[in-house]
Amino acid sequence: MNSNPIRSQNFKAYFYLFFATLFWAGNFTIGKFAFIENIPPYTLSFLRWLLVWLILFPFTYKEIIKLKSEISKNLTLFFILGFSSVGVFSAFTYNALAHTQVINASLFNTAIPAMIILVCFMLKIEKTNIFQLSGLFISVIGILVIITRLDLNILLTLNFNKGDIYMLIAITAWGIYSAFLKKRNFEISLLALVQTICSFGLILLFPAFIFEMMQGQIVEINNNLFLILIYVAIFPSIGSYYCWAGAVSIIGANRAGIFLSLIPLFSTIFAMIFFNEKFLFFHFIGSVLIILGLFLSNKKITNA
Repeated sequence: MNSNPIRSQNFKAYFYLFFATLFWAGNFTIGKFAFIENIPPYTLSFLRWLLVWLILFPFTYKEIIKLKSEISKNLTLFFILGFSSVGVFSAFTYNALAHTQVINASLFNTAIPAMIILVCFMLKIEKTNIFQLSGLFISVIGILVIITRLDLNILLTLNFNKGDIYMLIAITAWGIYSAFLKKRNFEISLLALVQTICSFGLILLFPAFIFEMMQGQIVEINNNLFLILIYVAIFPSIGSYYCWAGAVSIIGANRAGIFLSLIPLFSTIFAMIFFNEKFLFFHFIGSVLIILGLFLSNKKITNA
């Protein structure tokens, strides 16, 4: 009798996660187009979240005003959430796409669950079992395979691709964001939560945006910029963040994280279609190891 509501909630979470990952996969493709269009990464990230803020404001300001005392009590939490997701993950992903393939960048997302488990374990946010730690270890090996491209010289000389390092920092930031989402101790709608996180993230992104402008990296205003901003503001921002936060609230960060494996699947298809990229042997080996680690980390320990 009690299984139907649980099944219904699980389906809702999986529905959220499917579209969250689809929209995020599109973000990698659009991010590469933005690089081709000479749109600076921090400028793109700042304009993206500024547009998100403007879109959400009419729908969320009343709730945020009512919750201003609760938000002010949780300034440290929202600073961490805004810094890790909007400030680091978003901007560093666009930075990475200027130096590495879409397939490479997106494959790092399969390792986000490992990062979530690591953060949860280190900060004791969620209980972590031996299977999750074993899966984390295997996933880390998979990350090394992608970073080194199965070339031992790259590991020995530390001659890593700059874009891969940016993505490694980005997924670590997302692991922190996902883990800290569970630390919120008051009720707030998903849209208002995104708006609040966005506000803190914009404050942190603004200096980087100004720095790019001072370096002469000024974006050209044209139709392509408009179309790129419309996509990144609506789908991977409002849509994905809404769906991701909703799924995490239902099934938790660890279980939700495994669905991030869909991002490189969708992204690889898009990259092959739009940029003629090739899925190489080291991509395959790294993916297999990371996904093997994910399935192992999702295994439950049953009491005797």
